[in-house]
Amino acid sequence: MQSSSSEHGRNEPAAALLAESAEGDNAQPLSVSEISQALKRAVEQRFGHVRIRGEISGFKRAASGHCYLGLKDDKAVIDGVIWKGQAARLAFAPEDGIEVVASGKLTTYPGRSKYQIVIESLEVAGEGALMQLLEQRRKALAAEGLFAEERKRHLPFLPRTIGVVTSPTGAVIRDILHRLADRMPSHVVLWPVIVQGEGAAEQIARAVRGFDSMDADGPVSRPDLIIVARGGGSIEDLWAFNEEIVVRAIADCKIPIISAVGHETDTTLADFAADRRAPTPTAAAELAVPVRSELLAMLSQSGTRAMGAIRRHAGRLAERLSAIARLLPRRETLFTAQAQRVDELVERLPRVLEGRLDLARIALARRTDRLRPGLVEARLADRLTRLDGLSRLLEQLHPERPLERGYARVTDRDGGTLVSAAAVRKAGAFTVRLADGTVDARVEDGRKRAYSKRRKPMAESGQGGLFD
Repeated sequence: MQSSSSEHGRNEPAAALLAESAEGDNAQPLSVSEISQALKRAVEQRFGHVRIRGEISGFKRAASGHCYLGLKDDKAVIDGVIWKGQAARLAFAPEDGIEVVASGKLTTYPGRSKYQIVIESLEVAGEGALMQLLEQRRKALAAEGLFAEERKRHLPFLPRTIGVVTSPTGAVIRDILHRLADRMPSHVVLWPVIVQGEGAAEQIARAVRGFDSMDADGPVSRPDLIIVARGGGSIEDLWAFNEEIVVRAIADCKIPIISAVGHETDTTLADFAADRRAPTPTAAAELAVPVRSELLAMLSQSGTRAMGAIRRHAGRLAERLSAIARLLPRRETLFTAQAQRVDELVERLPRVLEGRLDLARIALARRTDRLRPGLVEARLADRLTRLDGLSRLLEQLHPERPLERGYARVTDRDGGTLVSAAAVRKAGAFTVRLADGTVDARVEDGRKRAYSKRRKPMAESGQGGLFD
């Protein structure tokens, strides 16, 4: 056993402590970075462009805008990355559980010794997978209440301005304008957008929000109703109207919206979010406005019915009035007592007037007896005698008459009568009024002294005291 072990040990290379290169060996050791870069070049050269089908798993969008995900099947998983620029151009928003076909190139990530696909485009793997994505998105948005009936608004009966979101060059806008002109000519404001392809969803959402934010008093009339429309196509063609950004813009809009996307059998998430769905753009125009001729006919019929109702009501009132009138007593019966009373008064009136006239004659005769000429003359003579006596008394009481008998009246400078010596001394200067004039004087040492010449008598002076 020992011999055997020794022989075996001599056949195997002995373990070495230090790495040594054998003579003639061309396999020089490589660094980790060197082998990683060699693997990276080999993978990228061998798989420069690949298409991989798998189910999205662990999708996330970084703050930088780059997207990271895994593509898996029932046996394996491969990591994938979508750079920010490519992610912005995707035709749909990736979600976990959706089967897709990713196109791009394989590379390695040396930092973790992993290989991954750099995705340049991402497509849903067949119509079944696309319908699966659509159903998942519908359920998620419905759970938020975006499709609830209580959110939907009533369409205006006769909108003054209609906003249309669609392509300006397609047949859709022509069909809508033609149908509106046939039914009820209306003011239409078009917000032109692309309706499929890259950037379509963003333009459609921006148009809806733009109409909603317009000022009612701005240079362009704010619509009373919005029509979002496009013609028919495949589910891929209509996919912009299934994007979440469009659905939320329609659900948030305060203006009522009619969705008219595709043909009658086509259904998009925009139809669920809109207030009304029209099977075609032409049908949307029919929902938007009534037929003018039908409206005029309806108004005429309403007027006719209203007049008929008025006549019937008036007829019923007339019948009721006639029935009530038949229950009332006859006019002659109502006024019989009053007519008799008038007749009695008419008969009594001449007698009453005659009696009043006799009383008036008697009273006049009594007044006439008092107006005999002799009695009037006597009373007049008596009144004249009393008047003469009063005149003589008035002449004697005239304030100027005492002046003719040598009396005088003393007044101050203002014409006030001075009736006492104290008043004269207090006044200082005074006027003496005589029959033939006046004399101005002043008081000196308690004695009066005249200092003015005689003036013309003033017969018009009134009362006053006398100075002797």
